Amino acid sequence: MSAADLEQLLAAARAFIRDEVMPAEPMLLGVSWRAAEPTLNALRGRAKALGLWAPFLPVAYGGIGMPLDAFAPLSEVLGWTPYGHYVCNCQAPDVGNMELLLACGTEAQKREYLEPLARGEVRSCFAMTEPEHAGSNPVVLSTTAVRDGAQWIINGHKWFTSSADGAAFAVVMAVTDADETRRHNRASQIIVPLHTPGYKLLRNIAVMGESGGGWSSHAEVRFEDVRVPMSNLLGGQGRGFALAQERLGPGRIHHCMRWIGICERAFDLMCRHATLREVGPGERLSDKQQVQFWIAESRIEIHAARLLVLDAATRMTHQGQEAAREQIAYIKVFVANTLQRVLDRAIQVHGALGMTDDTPLAWWYRHERAARIYDGADEVHKTVIARRALRPYLPVEPLVPREL
Repeated sequence: MSAADLEQLLAAARAFIRDEVMPAEPMLLGVSWRAAEPTLNALRGRAKALGLWAPFLPVAYGGIGMPLDAFAPLSEVLGWTPYGHYVCNCQAPDVGNMELLLACGTEAQKREYLEPLARGEVRSCFAMTEPEHAGSNPVVLSTTAVRDGAQWIINGHKWFTSSADGAAFAVVMAVTDADETRRHNRASQIIVPLHTPGYKLLRNIAVMGESGGGWSSHAEVRFEDVRVPMSNLLGGQGRGFALAQERLGPGRIHHCMRWIGICERAFDLMCRHATLREVGPGERLSDKQQVQFWIAESRIEIHAARLLVLDAATRMTHQGQEAAREQIAYIKVFVANTLQRVLDRAIQVHGALGMTDDTPLAWWYRHERAARIYDGADEVHKTVIARRALRPYLPVEPLVPREL
């Protein structure tokens, strides 16, 4: 994609988000998924007509075939509204599942699962996190998949299976090789149609008091003697964590650019409100030095965050995921914290208005606090960064404890 083509696409996306999606937010925020879905489906039709559909997918699957470093600035534009990625069919968790199926799926799996996802006819979910174990150590799993003839029998308990409500299928992480000594080779990913007997959606988990529904939900689910064909194995037995890493690298860049879009929208709302809100005769919020400091700090941090993410996306596109591993850790920590700070400042500037759903700020504050937890908690990424930074300084010989 040429620079001119990309800029033309970004201009079309900006106009679509500004003129059609953002004006629909009052009809979408705070209502049930069932009530919101007709409006969202109409906007999805518009995204298709404008050539903004599934931009990361190849043209053969109805997409645009954008490389990651080109998709990154588009993701920022779509991030200006909570619904930008959804209406363009590049929303998590479907985007990650589509990328997995495209890279690792068999031809039969692509026909049955990828193609309907690419067309936007169904949704999917990804079942990995378990309430009994710390998500920061994902190699510890209790969900199992045991072979029985030509089938897998799956048993397990998952939660924060985002968008499971109404999804057609899940990609499930389960232990298939319990005796394997290499812990990262114990698990596999298996496709499970959610109409299969034994699957149960227990509840949509309330996140800061909001249970949500449909795509905008996080479910607790159980698999009780769920039987699926052996052919539903995705990418090979024992490769579950390798596939998860392949999914997480681009996924973190997707998230980070979306967060930058959120930051830009919050910044825009903050500046508009500060210049319009009078706090006394002839005195605006924007005249207050503290508000000016918040605006300046936000502008600097957003700019730095964008440069960091574009650098990581460029490295990954041209050198591969391993070459960008450290940069991905940088952005996951820095951008998630920038997002939290900018949203907090914007809410503070709005005062009581910031706590309502009259703007998207409160919605984002509720749903995006988790940015510092999912796809690797801040502390995990910081540990990886520190260990790499310290490696050249460590002595060749190990330290010998001194005798007392």
